[in-house]
Amino acid sequence: MDVPVSGSISENIRFVLEQIRLATRQAGRPEGSVRLVAATKSVGLDQLREGIASGLTILGENRLQEALPKVEGLRGAPVQWHFIGHLQRRKVRSVVGVFDLIHSVDSLELAEEIEKRAQEAGVRQAVLLEVNLEGEATKTGFRPGELEGLLPRLGALPHVEVKGLMAIPPPTSDPEQSRPYFRRLRELAERLSHQSVGTVSLKELSMGMSSDYAVAVEEGATMVRVGTAIFGARRG
Repeated sequence: MDVPVSGSISENIRFVLEQIRLATRQAGRPEGSVRLVAATKSVGLDQLREGIASGLTILGENRLQEALPKVEGLRGAPVQWHFIGHLQRRKVRSVVGVFDLIHSVDSLELAEEIEKRAQEAGVRQAVLLEVNLEGEATKTGFRPGELEGLLPRLGALPHVEVKGLMAIPPPTSDPEQSRPYFRRLRELAERLSHQSVGTVSLKELSMGMSSDYAVAVEEGATMVRVGTAIFGARRG
């Protein structure tokens, strides 16, 4: 994928948003149907303020211990916070009600823990279900074949709103190699969406990162998680 020439955060954001717009048009989808989630791992508050001033409206964090000071430091800013990293059950209490959307619910047990903590907090927590498309041993997530049977149980959780699916394809240097995985996630969501089950809605697809977000948009992503293409390479 092409990269912006300036390298400033504001220029990078404009570039990424334009690429999203072009890919949306290429796919014949309505303009504005894809949202940019800026992946902010290892990004400081000053950079985030610059990003917000340049049009970022959703910030996505991988690590709770890094996220909470940022949430506090940017309190009152016109942004949503999404949790996009692996979520451990023991940390659910600190995430529920703080983040507008959790992208990475990878098991029924985790969803049930979110239900418990959301009920205690008196909130309804929006989530996405992480799908392990290839059954990779190094990744967590639901297997595609088990989701249909689990949706009734997930839909019966009154304080958890399942909004859609999320997946991360196997790493590759060629964005086109990710396309079949994005397509499979979209087709899975379409197949499962015919079930009307409680609080479950599968309209959102979180897929695509800095190296392949345009391909993800072409294949139906409603949210792309982009970090390096905005903030540059980071440690950690």
